[in-house]
Formats: sequence, structure tokens, C-alpha cells
Amino acid sequence: MPLPIDLWLIHPEERMCDAFRSRFEGLPRVTVIQSRFEDLPPHDCFVTAANAFGIMNAGIDAAVIHFHGEDLMRRIQYRIMDTYLGEQPIGTSFIEPTGNPQYPFVAHSPTMRVPGSISGTDKVYAATWASLLAVYQHNVSSEDKIDSVVFPAMGAGFGGVPYLEVARQMAVAYRHYLDPPHRMDWDMVIGRQKAICYDGKQQVVN
Repeated sequence: MPLPIDLWLIHPEERMCDAFRSRFEGLPRVTVIQSRFEDLPPHDCFVTAANAFGIMNAGIDAAVIHFHGEDLMRRIQYRIMDTYLGEQPIGTSFIEPTGNPQYPFVAHSPTMRVPGSISGTDKVYAATWASLLAVYQHNVSSEDKIDSVVFPAMGAGFGGVPYLEVARQMAVAYRHYLDPPHRMDWDMVIGRQKAICYDGKQQVVN
């Protein structure tokens, strides 16, 4: 069963925050915060909407490194080289300690191999799902629990994904986290695939 976490969804623009509120309506333990990364209060884990190579010199990744220091980026890149032979696949995530007890962890979760459009794909879902799994696996195996997880708008910047679609895919991933299947069959698979790829009756993910 999933372990409870507090989910913070952040973005500096009101339109993205409104999209979060709309798509996450009714889901438990969700807080939408109109904020930049630099202005966030203490939290346990920040999810970086990264590239596959851990080059964190643009967008919100640059803000994370400016805050925590370049040694964090070097450690993330070493883990990518050691674990993934230099390229971290989309749909994977790992937890890296920051050394700051008020902001102790980041989750490195690529939404794209290199900066570019991911509109019309399920990569926002894949990166969000991978992040939630990484936090879950950390909490199962570690005494130093992650209780609060902060997500930016995954894929809304360089990825070019529309705000409502970003929020929709992220909300689907959180719903799947909260309600894992109790059996594996094609009915479950089809239902999950439709949830990821369709907005109502309209297919939005190719």
C-alpha cells in the first residue's frame, strides 16, 4: 500500500496553479503554492524536472543548484554515470541527499533526454510516476522518511506541454499512487492506459 505523503505543487504563475487546483480537486494532502523554488519553506524532497544527463544549468534545475551548490549536480551526474552508464532513462527517478537538514533530499526525475518539446507524449506522467515510486521506495527502506514532496509543473517549461495537460498527467500519476491495483489483468491495464492517454473522450497522448 502507498505510504501517505504531503504533495506540494508549485509554480510562479496563477494559470498553472489554477490548472493544478482543477485537476487535483478532491485528491488528499495536496497543497498548491504560487511560488518560485527560492521562496519555498522547508520541505523534505524537491523533484527536479530534469534532463537525462543531469546537466542542471537552466530553468528550475539551475535554481536548485544555485541554492544547494554545484556539488549536488556533480553527485547527481556521477550517479547517472555509475547507475545508468551516462544516460538516465525517462521514467526513472532517484533520491539524492542535499546535505541541508531543512531541505534534505531532491528527486532527479528526467522528463526529457535533452531540452525540447514533449507535448503529445506521456512523459509528464512517466516522470511524475517515477518520482512518486522513488519516494515510496525510499520511505520503505529508510528511517529518514520523506513526508513532504514538492513538484514543479513537470514539462511546462522547455517541454512545452500546456498547463492543463501538465496538471492532468501529474494528477493521474498521483491517483495511481493512491490506488494501486490489487490484481494484474488487461481490464486494469486498459483502464490505466485510458486514464493516461485520454482527457475525457479525447485522446491527447499519442
